[in-house]
Amino acid sequence: MTWDFDTDPEFQKKLDWVAQFVRDEVEPLDLVWPYDNYKPLDDEHRRIVDPLKQRVREQELWACHLEPALGGQGYGQLKLALLNEILGRSTWAPTIFGTQAPDTGNAEIIAHFGTDEQKARYLQPLLDGEIFSCYSMTEPQGGADVSGFETTAVRDGDEWIINGRKFFSSNARYATFCIVMAYTDKEAGPHKGMSMFLVPTDTPGLTIERNFALIHEPDEEGSEALIHYDDVRVPSTALLGDEGRAFEVAQVRLGGGRVHHAMRTVGLAQRALDMMCERALSRTTRGKPLADRETVQTYIAESYAQLKQFRLFVLQTAWLIDKTKDYSKCRTDISAIKFLTPKVLHDIVQRSIQVHGALGVTRSTPLHKMWVTAPVMGLVDGPTEVHLRQVARGVLKGQQGTDGAWPTEFLPDKVEAAKRKLGLE
Repeated sequence: MTWDFDTDPEFQKKLDWVAQFVRDEVEPLDLVWPYDNYKPLDDEHRRIVDPLKQRVREQELWACHLEPALGGQGYGQLKLALLNEILGRSTWAPTIFGTQAPDTGNAEIIAHFGTDEQKARYLQPLLDGEIFSCYSMTEPQGGADVSGFETTAVRDGDEWIINGRKFFSSNARYATFCIVMAYTDKEAGPHKGMSMFLVPTDTPGLTIERNFALIHEPDEEGSEALIHYDDVRVPSTALLGDEGRAFEVAQVRLGGGRVHHAMRTVGLAQRALDMMCERALSRTTRGKPLADRETVQTYIAESYAQLKQFRLFVLQTAWLIDKTKDYSKCRTDISAIKFLTPKVLHDIVQRSIQVHGALGVTRSTPLHKMWVTAPVMGLVDGPTEVHLRQVARGVLKGQQGTDGAWPTEFLPDKVEAAKRKLGLE
């Protein structure tokens, strides 16, 4: 029997190095350049950022989600989860470690489905951290519901012509290319009629109509793009994977990403809990520390237990993915941790804000950004409602109803059956 919650000592040493490095070297970037982590590096940024990336490479921790042949370490989901728990503390950390979204997922599907030509043009510069990418999937009218998508790609000789609008195409303003999902055969439906395309952002007809800012961002820093694809022509070689297989490609991309988001949220929520505890031990009311107040103790205890439960669930899901090597077999658990992610973060951050009092609702602590991250997590990679439905379906699939008038746990019937079994009638 194998049932072990210990981390391999050698890997734990790496995690300890990462934790210290992120706190001492990376978190200062969050303070001086809070909105620059996806922007192309100018000379001032490169002078500081490139040496940090090099130190990560020297520790053999760069882009660990990729196979060694692509410059990574080929870490499974469990190791990646433990790493992402630490990286979740910092906005800049994923970029410094070559694991920033959406580039990680985009790199994975290019590595998995791309041709040699596509890998040379897009994948290697992405892995080197020299360019950024965009995943252009959701649409203004359909949101994340692929059945409502309207963007099409029509073949014209050796080219495809893409028409439509995409909404919330993150990072498009700084990206070198977009991965675009479009209908190539509407009659076949979304699961068999959609395809993926690699589209350079300087292609004629690709226009960013507006960049939306997240709640905590200044308008000028917004990078969630509304893109109009107006007769955008790309060569036939721009097709990523087989025609009609976009849904399959997307699932490969999204499965691991949901685990990464969840585990980074664990790290962020732990930071909020640490802040709560520090504040409770530092402030007094009516001559007693906040930490001695029953309500504050309740906040701390509930946050601790909630975070512990969530963390173990995420790690168990990562372990299951590694064991089965099949995301489809883990779909219920992946969806479960996905819909829990925003709730756990919201609950813990909200309690931390309460303990901080008036200071907690200012922009003078990280709590305001943590708090608005919660609803964002409820929407990225599929809204909470979709994942709730997915989990319910998965759970019900292994259950069955009863044809009798009473449930199988109806005690009078069970008592009679037990007496018959024991010969007590």
